[in-house]
Amino acid sequence: MRKWNTFFLFSGMSAVLILLPLTGIILQGKAIHPFLEFPPRTRYVRHAPFALPVFIFLGILIVGMVFFIYIFPLLRQRKRKSLENAACSHPFPLWGWIGIGLILISWFIAWTRFPGISYLRPYTFTPLWLGYILVVNGLVYRRKGTCLMTSSPRRFLLLFVVSAFFWWYFEYLNRFVQNWYYIGEKMRISSLEYIIRATFPFSTVLPAVLGTKEYLLTFPWLGKYRSSYIFDIRPKKATAFGLLGMSFLTMFFLGVFPDYLFPMLWISPLVIITCFQILTGQKTVFAGITSGDWHLVVSLSLASLICGFFWEMWNIYALPKWEYAVPFVNAFFVFEMPLLGYTGYLPFGLECFAVASLFGLDKNKGTLR
Repeated sequence: MRKWNTFFLFSGMSAVLILLPLTGIILQGKAIHPFLEFPPRTRYVRHAPFALPVFIFLGILIVGMVFFIYIFPLLRQRKRKSLENAACSHPFPLWGWIGIGLILISWFIAWTRFPGISYLRPYTFTPLWLGYILVVNGLVYRRKGTCLMTSSPRRFLLLFVVSAFFWWYFEYLNRFVQNWYYIGEKMRISSLEYIIRATFPFSTVLPAVLGTKEYLLTFPWLGKYRSSYIFDIRPKKATAFGLLGMSFLTMFFLGVFPDYLFPMLWISPLVIITCFQILTGQKTVFAGITSGDWHLVVSLSLASLICGFFWEMWNIYALPKWEYAVPFVNAFFVFEMPLLGYTGYLPFGLECFAVASLFGLDKNKGTLR
């Protein structure tokens, strides 16, 4: 019965999240065919230009938030034991070394222009991230003697399936704000080839982020990460309904006011999933902060940021590749990503966990308390 409830819950959320932005466009009287173009080739959203005052204001706000939520509690850790590293008591597995080989070979092909192997460049993203996933699971195994890949291979493989659908949805939402767009060979292929060549890389997102989170939690200072910030967030249904309504509204107007609502592309789905979990009696990624336990929130945000660094770095000389057009703050690039754009990775990590826990696919689901 629980599985069927999850299925219907996910189906309902998917229908709402898909239809809301499209409905807003239709009621505004806009043509919908550009938003449904596949593969996406047309750039039709005119973004607001860079605005230094907005950049400074948001920069100060973001730096303050990151300092007080992530850094300040760490500086207040008084017990040196909490800052010690975990011992590496197991050998690095053979499949971890295979992952290192995959990364090095794929990275070399992706960034070089040698005629004999240049035809392989469009296919390097998936083996790069498969290598990363093998390596990060190998690092977890080295510290703990187990990892999600070895202890729960079925859940590990299902993460790839869920991840593919998960990121396809963000590709769909991006049609309404066009904050990133693809250039290169990928734009000249057929729809079927586009689906095949995109789905495999998309399938690596959840295993990469959640695997990185597992590795970070092997460090005691993070596994025991506590904060003086205690938010007594009770899972009240009235609050959930209110937040749900606000999130539905932002998704409805996403394509109408893309310059102002584009951050909600990363926030609203997380809020909606969390609200549905509250309404159905499930624990959420935020459950621990009611007692000052921030280890899950912090580790997920850091894991997503680490993966984001590698996504952007490996993208810089890739073929195909993506570039960004972010309203008001599209400047000071680190690789192709504007500096403040990396902020989106912080809630994205929580989103990855929320989706995985919704399907019971995260190894540490039981740690939510």
